[in-house]
Amino acid sequence: MQIGIFFCSYIMEIKVAIQGIQGSFHHQVAHRYFGEAIGLDECVTFRDVANSLKNNLSDKAIMAIENSIAGAILPNYALIDSYDLHIIGEHFLDIHMNLMVFPGQTIEEIQEVHSHPIALLQCANFFSQYPHIKLVESSDTAIAAKRIQENQLKGIGALGGPVAAEIYNLEIIANGIHTVKSNKTRFVVLKASNKEIPKDLINKASVKFELDDTPGSLATVLNVMNNCKLNLTKIQSLPIIETPFTYAFFVDVVFEKYKHFEKAKKVMEIMTTHFKVLGEYEKSKQ
Repeated sequence: MQIGIFFCSYIMEIKVAIQGIQGSFHHQVAHRYFGEAIGLDECVTFRDVANSLKNNLSDKAIMAIENSIAGAILPNYALIDSYDLHIIGEHFLDIHMNLMVFPGQTIEEIQEVHSHPIALLQCANFFSQYPHIKLVESSDTAIAAKRIQENQLKGIGALGGPVAAEIYNLEIIANGIHTVKSNKTRFVVLKASNKEIPKDLINKASVKFELDDTPGSLATVLNVMNNCKLNLTKIQSLPIIETPFTYAFFVDVVFEKYKHFEKAKKVMEIMTTHFKVLGEYEKSKQ
């Protein structure tokens, strides 16, 4: 009986690629979305995350795609496209930035604070009050916390979520220091294939398309979406490097019935020069 229980729990575990390490915001999203029974492939860069999926080192992946303060993470749109990854879900996480240090120090004793550049940007106003603190960019919000704990570093702070402070036994000396208190990051859940949920549950899609350089072409496509009862929730343009001054458009749409999206797809495939579905999934309830 015990062997059977062990076997069932083993086969249920999935491997999830994240950018960063335990205690990072990607780690938090992985657990919230998939539950506790997961293994992690901790990646240094987002490109490493994409490679992890394509090389079958992980089953699924979590990737930040936009932040309510810093805006869209444009290189990640390009990675999803170029690696032919598929969005199968999304999750919105409230971001709470905290200054954490090796226990027993005050903020006056801190000379440097290390974190991801976007995290530092989100807390710029707070640190303007402390000109003696040097802000140092790192690859992840949790890696600095881990280094402080492992080496018992003093005079150096880390910037990240409360989970990182808990995991690495650090003391939070300033909490909620992000400039805009309504600070959310949207993460997408990725897979190497696009077969994940039944059509009757799909109510959101992400697509990419390119257009001929003719007046009104984008307006015409947007009008098609409207006529097919699609609600445009995001549009982002990226330059096509191989063709100067031309752009690819990345669009998110929501809809009540999948047949409305199917109808729009057929029309858009004809109207655009390159059309690609990046993902069909159930929208997050936030």
